Amino acid sequence: MVSVGYTLMCEQAGPKQLVDYAVRAEAAGFDQLVISDHYYPWLDSQGHSPYAWSVLGAVAHATSRAELMSFVTCPIRRYHPAVVAQKASTVGALSDGRFTLGLGAGENLNEHVVGAWPHVQQRHEMFEEALQIIRPLLGGETLSFSGNHYDVPEAYVWDRPDRPVPMAVAASGPSSAALAAEHADGIVATEPDPRIIQLYDDAGGVGQPRYGQVAICYGPDEAECRKIVHDQFRWFGMGWKVNADLPGPEAFTAATRYVREEDVAEGISCGPDLDAHVEAFKKFVDAGFTHVAIVQVGGDTQPMFLDWAQEELLPRLREL
Repeated sequence: MVSVGYTLMCEQAGPKQLVDYAVRAEAAGFDQLVISDHYYPWLDSQGHSPYAWSVLGAVAHATSRAELMSFVTCPIRRYHPAVVAQKASTVGALSDGRFTLGLGAGENLNEHVVGAWPHVQQRHEMFEEALQIIRPLLGGETLSFSGNHYDVPEAYVWDRPDRPVPMAVAASGPSSAALAAEHADGIVATEPDPRIIQLYDDAGGVGQPRYGQVAICYGPDEAECRKIVHDQFRWFGMGWKVNADLPGPEAFTAATRYVREEDVAEGISCGPDLDAHVEAFKKFVDAGFTHVAIVQVGGDTQPMFLDWAQEELLPRLREL
């Protein structure tokens, strides 16, 4: 059975709201709670961006059953890899082993706040070094590391869960899929593309978890949902080669000024049609994903969505 997740979208809700939504989502029956890790929202209209790791700590304490996951954290600029290992292990201990560390190579939007954004080749080199630092620290090793980008004279993480925190790596092509297979315990992707899963399997990832994420906008009025999606998620279809390099919400606003409502609605199911939302989720299942987290677009719509999900959406998804 596919694990059904709920996304705590830091860009569209404040910290107390996110903890409340986490508790409600667990009570509604969601299997997993994943959280975005941003310094900025994509667009000013989203209006939020609390520190994901503080929220994770509160969610770990306030919930008891649902799996938790960062979706995803970048360990190359804002956070030193050794510190990522420490905080991931802390959340793992707080949650009694329910946490998975999702990692990716990041976006300029969030990482430039601590300095210049490296070019793509350099940041991928930094990311691979970061994985080589984080993995042994999660496993309880005392690490000394000297690389081209990071130096760790000596590090050891004292507080860890009984089972080392598992890692999953975001991938979009052959090299990142191979990286996930070599260094992590699972793969993360945001497109229902079976090619990525096959690349991961070919690189040695057979049998490991595959984490996906699907954006929808449920509501009684399809036209209103389309407006919400256009207002807050019109950046969604630009692709990661663009999204990774734009520096701030103003840049995303400028880059999406000609994106129409109908353009966004083509890629995100909107309105009250249960079948349409199930079909959007099913694309990931058919592509081979084992865990799929739902993003409900629109910060104010979360309570309504969670009630509907408990009554109508989750029972249908359990049938897949």
